[in-house]
Amino acid sequence: MKVLIVLTSHDQLGNTGRKTGFWLEELAAPYYAFKEAGADITLASPKGGKPPLDPKSNEPMFQTELTRRFEADADATAQLAGTIRLDSVSQADYDTVFYPGGHGPLWDLAEDAHSIALIESFIAANKPVALVCHAPGVLRHVKTPAGRPLVEGKKVTGFTNSEEEAVGLTNVVPFLVEDELIAKGGIYSKGEDWSSYVVSDGLLITGQNPTSSAETAALLIGQFTR
Repeated sequence: MKVLIVLTSHDQLGNTGRKTGFWLEELAAPYYAFKEAGADITLASPKGGKPPLDPKSNEPMFQTELTRRFEADADATAQLAGTIRLDSVSQADYDTVFYPGGHGPLWDLAEDAHSIALIESFIAANKPVALVCHAPGVLRHVKTPAGRPLVEGKKVTGFTNSEEEAVGLTNVVPFLVEDELIAKGGIYSKGEDWSSYVVSDGLLITGQNPTSSAETAALLIGQFTR
């Protein structure tokens, strides 16, 4: 199994002067799930090189056994430091794609033409796509081969309005993931705030929040082991 993981290159949290990026748990948990499944993993980002880590995601209260393992893993950190540019990626080289969240993707990947085309090409090739937390927001401009919103009529989840409110960023983010998925015709559902909640509908797998990362990856791996 060849897995592409697409990370954000955006590091500014709106006009707050604070930093953002990708959320470490949402990379680390899937990374090791894929490793343990014997997958070959490639990391990509719009700008290539080392993508920005949301500093909050590495604060003690958000660290996990897997984030600490990733930070101490020389191979993993070297791979992270040298992500390939998203515009050099071909869907044909991979079996699936996984998008970790963090707030960064709402600014860059959600509007990135290469990311949009990449997801569309995976779906057209009958290959599964998985996204967790804020990353389902990158589906906002993704279309089906018939030109309809990809999420229209599909069961989806993603970071909830109440979770965004809890972290105080409702008025900072460019859009709210829950509202956007619903606006695009998605059949949106959610679990309790901060609990693991994952929805699978055909080729599309979405997870609600950082806690959902491992379960989202497990469901994606399950597509190849049935």
